[in-house]
Amino acid sequence: MTTFSDSLKSWRKQRRFSQLDLALEAEVSSRHLSFLETGRAKPSREMVDRLGEALHLPLAVRNQMLTLAGFAARYPGRDWQDAQMAPIRAAIDHMLMRHDPYPGFALDRMWRVVRMNQSAQRLFGLLGVREGADLLEISSSDLLPQVIVNWPEVAQHLALRLRTESAGRGGDARFDAVAEELNKAAGPSGTEDTPPVIPTIYRIGDQQLSLFSTIAQFGTAEDLSLDDLKIELFFPSDDASKAVLLGMAGAA
Repeated sequence: MTTFSDSLKSWRKQRRFSQLDLALEAEVSSRHLSFLETGRAKPSREMVDRLGEALHLPLAVRNQMLTLAGFAARYPGRDWQDAQMAPIRAAIDHMLMRHDPYPGFALDRMWRVVRMNQSAQRLFGLLGVREGADLLEISSSDLLPQVIVNWPEVAQHLALRLRTESAGRGGDARFDAVAEELNKAAGPSGTEDTPPVIPTIYRIGDQQLSLFSTIAQFGTAEDLSLDDLKIELFFPSDDASKAVLLGMAGAA
């Protein structure tokens, strides 16, 4: 069974902190930190919180660390429809609605779609994406290579994004497995004329739609449901793509 000491040591090494570095970051003596890692000392609740902050641990991991140290979990995981989540839902809906006629959606920590604006429903609905859809499953299916013109480049960046998110959580078997599948299709993205961002180029009938995206997160999340929630907003990367999106909105 994992102990607090083992977990602390494992996360410190994963975050590439020396004991001295972490001690300085958490404002604790290196001697006391050493005692915590060997089990010679027991942490207070405040110390667990301080170390979790210094190591930039996800809220789910901080809950686990508190439990291992003998304390109750601190961070709840409210249901999306909980009354206390109403302002959050309203804020996300506001951002997505204002982003129309460009696509936008909100994803939970496992890449499930929680919210979509009308443009995203029109565009990604063609790929079978609906609210509640599992984008990890779709990313590893045979569908995307058929509709994304520059799939090798996109697959490479998706794999990197998944591995980065997995590493931030201390490892996620599903993310790693999907990233491994994407790596099989990945290709080089570097060229002599590399753009500022790599767009995703969709094939829609006889048209092509080139989009790049930005990702926003809640900066002060105290709930598991919001800790990894992402709002992804898509923008056209050229005038032709902008015209396609405006045309799709006008035809709706």
